[in-house]
Amino acid sequence: MSGAERRKIIIDCDPGHDDAIAILLGAANPNVELIGITTVAGNAEVEKTTVNALKVCEIAGLQELPVAKGAGQPLVRKRETAADIHGDSGMDGPSLPDPVKTITGEHAVDFIIRQLLASEGDITLVPVGPLTNIAMAMRKEPAILPKIREIVLMGGGTIGNWTPAAEFNIFVDAEAAKVVFESGVPLTMFGLDLTHKALATPEIQERIRAIGNPVSDFVEELLQFFMHTYKEVFGFDGAPIHDACCVAYCIDPSVFTCRKLHVDIETQGEHTYGMTVVDMLGVTGKEPNVNVALELDTARFWDMMIGTLTSYSKKN
Repeated sequence: MSGAERRKIIIDCDPGHDDAIAILLGAANPNVELIGITTVAGNAEVEKTTVNALKVCEIAGLQELPVAKGAGQPLVRKRETAADIHGDSGMDGPSLPDPVKTITGEHAVDFIIRQLLASEGDITLVPVGPLTNIAMAMRKEPAILPKIREIVLMGGGTIGNWTPAAEFNIFVDAEAAKVVFESGVPLTMFGLDLTHKALATPEIQERIRAIGNPVSDFVEELLQFFMHTYKEVFGFDGAPIHDACCVAYCIDPSVFTCRKLHVDIETQGEHTYGMTVVDMLGVTGKEPNVNVALELDTARFWDMMIGTLTSYSKKN
């Protein structure tokens, strides 16, 4: 892993199996400092995703980390959830007690704004669900825009998984995505082209199972459920841990190969609503506005993940 400075991050999420793994990676890896978690409706209703985030914090020993509940509805459209993939709770599989940890009294949007305005411009936002909270924060307080070091998001791609054209996170609130993608803030996008390569195969799951601490056992339970649904719905032979890719990039960008490309968000198309229109060949002539992740060093990625999960045995 890189010896670069420790990067401050806020994870905006809708846990979610892969969201949970992203939190665990960010909480224990020494190259990032997780300063807060914000929740949004996406994989499940925001009430459920918030409970799930609190449960993950308890498993990771993050009793003091602020968790702020955010938007329960998209900016414009009717809410959609992903129970077919993540179960009714949003994080089905593991059996966990109700959390003792509670949320802050601050809305996620206000938490994001407050943290950014008080910062030295060194906070990276890591939204791995629909972009509702981020867009709302940008609209409520435009002064945050120059304060954002980077937005590293999971969403989009040149293929879809919710419709033939659209990936789930962007589809759920494409109007919010349009606000974020047109904000001028430095963006790095982890779409399906990349995240489907971060596949927790049976061999990877065996490596995680062999760690044998409470956190790795929890991750193995998450992956067993996630692998089953991805097999049933998409025919995959493993579980893609989409969201963890964003945190891994914050830890060590050199694990990934990216290209600066122009990306537009489709909000009008009859069949293409929510599509990230990625100008791979430069045919529009528009200036690149997004750093698009396209390849990853699979061995280094999984070594990072296994090493971080192993470190929990020293804490718990």
